[in-house]
Amino acid sequence: MITFLGLCVENFIQTVKYILGKNVKLNSIISRAAMISYDSLPIALSIVFIAAVVIALQVSKQFLMSGAESYVGGFLVVALVRELAPGFAALAISARAGTAISAEIANMKVTSQVDALKTLKVDPIGYYFAPRIIAGAFTVPFVVILAELFGVLGGMIISYFTIGLHPNRYMYSVWEWLNTRDIYISILKGFVFGIIIPLICATQGYKTTGGAKGVGISTTKAAIKSTVFLLMADLIITFIFYVS
Repeated sequence: MITFLGLCVENFIQTVKYILGKNVKLNSIISRAAMISYDSLPIALSIVFIAAVVIALQVSKQFLMSGAESYVGGFLVVALVRELAPGFAALAISARAGTAISAEIANMKVTSQVDALKTLKVDPIGYYFAPRIIAGAFTVPFVVILAELFGVLGGMIISYFTIGLHPNRYMYSVWEWLNTRDIYISILKGFVFGIIIPLICATQGYKTTGGAKGVGISTTKAAIKSTVFLLMADLIITFIFYVS
């Protein structure tokens, strides 16, 4: 895993050099952005929405019993913005788009398309990695923000139907507990996750060998490794901003 992380850092540095050389085309970034974030939007929003509904179901009656039902919205928005929305959205994108990135690049590697680029004196790392990393970095934060909104909406709906909490009281506690700093940190998490997902998955796909069987193995490894590195990054960011 340490060796793989070193390879990812090396590929990232090479990608940054490629980007600074102004070799990336806008059309390529837009198409990758649609594949990474837009196509993953339904599953990401659905997961966060359901997670928010489940949490609201778990806590609303407990809050009602203690006379603190007005704080359901505040409790839920803190959990969503700080952790649930960025984490679940990133994991959904990794499962949907990250594996596709790995499979796509792995297929190019085993069919010698990478070697063809080298003969044309085109840097394959920059060519394959740069559009995907740029697209992920700038679009995943928007998915995170939408996921937070959907999660708050889900909590409001279920709180109304389970304990009769009026939407005005729910939203009042949301605004009372919501911190601008938490929103900024969630956007930062989305930005970092948007870099990690294509970087890890593309690196795994690029080191594929062994034909069609190798493509399947790389896709599986990409899903596992991206999940591990996302959780590690989440832990580091949370420790820096909320513990240290």
